[in-house]
Amino acid sequence: MERRRLGANGPEISVLGIGTAPIGSGPDWIDWGSQDEAAATAAIHAALDAGSNWIDTAPFYGWGRAEEIVARALAGRRDDVLLFTKCGTMPAPDARSRMDNRPEAIRADLEASLRRLGIDCVDLLQIHDVDPETPIEDSWGEIQRLIEEGKVRWGGLSNHTVDLVARAHALAPVTSCQEQFSLLAEPDDPGVPGFVRAEGIGLLCWAPLASGFLTDDFSVDALEPDDFRRHSRLAARGEEIEQHRVAARAQGRTLRRHAIAWVLDQPGVTAAIVGVRNAREGAELAMLAGQ
Repeated sequence: MERRRLGANGPEISVLGIGTAPIGSGPDWIDWGSQDEAAATAAIHAALDAGSNWIDTAPFYGWGRAEEIVARALAGRRDDVLLFTKCGTMPAPDARSRMDNRPEAIRADLEASLRRLGIDCVDLLQIHDVDPETPIEDSWGEIQRLIEEGKVRWGGLSNHTVDLVARAHALAPVTSCQEQFSLLAEPDDPGVPGFVRAEGIGLLCWAPLASGFLTDDFSVDALEPDDFRRHSRLAARGEEIEQHRVAARAQGRTLRRHAIAWVLDQPGVTAAIVGVRNAREGAELAMLAGQ
């Protein structure tokens, strides 16, 4: 699988990474419906065999379940993969989640991730989302301290505006930004791709398949009752999705291959994150990457 350098001084990564939000689904976090751990493990192994060399996870995905599954799946294969995780997303009694990017919260979140992943250092630690109560300089300063202590190799931001990325980058280099990017969605701040390209910051794209809507065999009716996609606004964009499907067929491609190729061709994009839930989806990453 093709590899690209993440940012100016980051690692070389495959153009498709292994997304783990879906495999975090479990009894206490069922956003994506039920998920069998054996199938998740098979998905990770197949994706690595297909050429992916990094996994993107987060404490939020199943409130630790995804990280624990990743750790067990990588037993004996840790040297094959770079581990990217996130920090700052916390449970909330009256909401789906809340952000807490205070330095002490970031440190505690990372320490818990290291325990779940069974490692001493994470390759990329990303602040998961914006905490309006904590200055970015405080949060980013803590990321730098964790790098200096050898607990993190590189630092990144996820779902942050150009202004916040610029403020962090002025304090210490930002290796990467992670943003939603697909044929159906662009980053919340559309200026991010241009800014990171100009500054030599890597760009990781989440939901390049629009959470499955940009696939030929996707059906909302086939989803489990608690699956969040049943209530997604994307469900009302069937006509637009069909137009993309027609365009894909005209090029002799599946819709998912067409959608991934479009994302990877966007200026400044380093790589895309594709969630996999079984061995077939993991193995398919080689095809989606154009191999």
